[in-house]
Amino acid sequence: MLLGRPSGKTRGAVAEKPIQSRQKTNYLSTMDIKITFINNSNDQNNSNVVIFQKNTASDFEETAVAWHVIDDCGPDRSHTFNYPLNFKVGTQDSWGNLSDLLPAVNGQKWNVVRSTSGDVLTLDSTPASSQNEVEIKNCLGAGSVDAQIYKEGKLLAQKTGIAPQQKAVFQFKPTIWVGVVSDIAQGEVMNSAILSKIHTEIPLLGITKANLIMTGGGKGPTAQPFIFTWVPIA
Repeated sequence: MLLGRPSGKTRGAVAEKPIQSRQKTNYLSTMDIKITFINNSNDQNNSNVVIFQKNTASDFEETAVAWHVIDDCGPDRSHTFNYPLNFKVGTQDSWGNLSDLLPAVNGQKWNVVRSTSGDVLTLDSTPASSQNEVEIKNCLGAGSVDAQIYKEGKLLAQKTGIAPQQKAVFQFKPTIWVGVVSDIAQGEVMNSAILSKIHTEIPLLGITKANLIMTGGGKGPTAQPFIFTWVPIA
């Protein structure tokens, strides 16, 4: 189940070249990262630009979710958004009941348990197996649950259909992915056809503010691949 959102439809994606970036340092800032997308392209299709992360806990691989989608940002226009370092966890049970979104940090283990008032999400007193991961375990006697990670109130990643006594594991590199997609909505699951055409991974280490500049595009024989250039400012 996808937390009240439609599952991913078959969508088209526009190929782009790998990012040109200038990485500054090898640590992750403790501040939110302010990113300004600047469209210097010749896009003729009013394409969407999607930003997302991949769950690198390979044993629990889940299809990526469109975390932030930039719509209707035509050539010579810009769009500013924040990438927060903090995140929250949430769950949905097999009856469609949603938990509150709770602040979380890496290294924590969370449990879905039955209480006198229903199913609740609680923090375990023991840590996760790795300090770089967040675990969400289904401790119910029956019924599956979905586990989600949110940033800035938007769905970042999910694991669906977690059976009793099983768990979801989430781990993210300090990077985001960006691509040009013909039609995608925020919160949608992206199918393999879309993901296979998105190759731009942006490093976030040492960054608090940066511009993300898109060039390329066009129609016909003169069309060029979209290129994303990452320009750190602070």
